[in-house]
Amino acid sequence: MNASRIAFIGGGNMAAALIGGMLHDAPEGARPSIVVAEPDEERRRTLTLTLDIDTAEDNLAALDGAQLVVLAVKPQTMRSVAEQLGPHLAAGQLVVSIAAGVPVDALRGWLGGHEAIVRAMPNTPSMVGCGATGLYAAEAVSREQRSDAESLMRAVGIVQWLDRESQIDEVTALSGSGPAYVFYLMESMQAAGEELGLDADMARLLTLETVYGAAKLALAADDSPAELRQRVSSPGGTTEQAISELESSGVRGAFSRAILASRDRSRELAAKVSGSNKTS
Repeated sequence: MNASRIAFIGGGNMAAALIGGMLHDAPEGARPSIVVAEPDEERRRTLTLTLDIDTAEDNLAALDGAQLVVLAVKPQTMRSVAEQLGPHLAAGQLVVSIAAGVPVDALRGWLGGHEAIVRAMPNTPSMVGCGATGLYAAEAVSREQRSDAESLMRAVGIVQWLDRESQIDEVTALSGSGPAYVFYLMESMQAAGEELGLDADMARLLTLETVYGAAKLALAADDSPAELRQRVSSPGGTTEQAISELESSGVRGAFSRAILASRDRSRELAAKVSGSNKTS
């Protein structure tokens, strides 16, 4: 991390996860100076006690001296926050937005033409250090600033740089919304276990550990998920019968349609924000 001082605008769960990850990864003696602007007094107190960082009630107070500014506010409040910050940003300050559905062009307009912007699409497992984030950098972002943005998001998981901002919609559909698909699968597996006669606690534990173990196995293996599935599907066995039922029920196609629907909705939301910015 090249930035020695980082300002977070918003101190919610994702901001806290990023800060915790950065502080954990920082080499001894190289801990960055971090300040969080957060309007809620109780939240400021919690962040100070749990993370040992500076906090401020006022957004502008947090900007002073920060090389990296992380916009960690809700999408619906992003415009008002960005318009407040814009006149006070220096040209060399990098702005990283983790707000879903807010395009770079909209941010640039709200920030008064500020050019050094990186858009990030993390997912909720980032809050436990197992996130997957897509990053897109505006043209004016320097190599050093890209490195800082990557270091920020690597603190909570893997990072993938995107060549086109439109790919954010695909990332949103696959990994941004993806945890909900897995939770849905887990919900269904647990319910099926209970229908078979297992008590709720047992069905839940078996489901959670099975999904966790399968993910760890897939990460550790050189084989594709399809090859791993085939390996445990013995001809004429129980697993093969289960997979045959899923295939005949159209589960694969349903997943494909669901992810496409998520992608299309992401595009619609981004278009609304962009349209609002153009008519302002």
